[in-house]
Amino acid sequence: MTIRVVVAEDQSAVRAGLVLILRTAPDIEVVGEAADGEQAVALARTLRPDLVLMDIRMPRLDGVSATRAVVGEGLARVLVLTTFDLDEYVYGALRAGASGFLLKNIDADGLVGAVRAVAAGDSLIAPNLAWRLIAEFANTRGAKGDRLAAPTALESLTPREREVLSCLGEGLSNAEISARLRLAETTVKTHVSRLLGKLDLRSRAQAAVLVRELEG
Repeated sequence: MTIRVVVAEDQSAVRAGLVLILRTAPDIEVVGEAADGEQAVALARTLRPDLVLMDIRMPRLDGVSATRAVVGEGLARVLVLTTFDLDEYVYGALRAGASGFLLKNIDADGLVGAVRAVAAGDSLIAPNLAWRLIAEFANTRGAKGDRLAAPTALESLTPREREVLSCLGEGLSNAEISARLRLAETTVKTHVSRLLGKLDLRSRAQAAVLVRELEG
């Protein structure tokens, strides 16, 4: 199965490098390139890619706003790229429903692997971003008294969906959840999809934040 990708990055040299790396993978096709957020959203609406590789800081429309539009309209999954190991834009992208976060210093193999993982439905956060990002995001929401899911929504989960949610909180992939719970990967994907729908969450990353909130 070919993964269709739109690359959104305002620096032409960086964008060309990302496209070159992705095109070395036989299962990835770069179907569009955007130099700003508005172009990224327009291409996502027109091309309906599987994934948008989204820079955070871009002219005309920033990556957070573009992510909110792409995810909100159900156009594609979003994998965010950031130069900084942590900034306020990354929190905004998580709220907007991004499925993954990468630093721009990632190597070629890491980039290709991340695109494959997010396109397959997993969440992916660069290791040096992961728990600081989730903890800070959860603390910010907790201070506002604004949790990601209401208690009644959590009560609607089946025991198996609760187990899967716990695994998402640990950052496990579908394959890892499958091995731990002794379920088929397709069954895991179904459980993940259903629990995200019940909890009105946009991504597995938001599910990880929710688990962090519950543990807090």
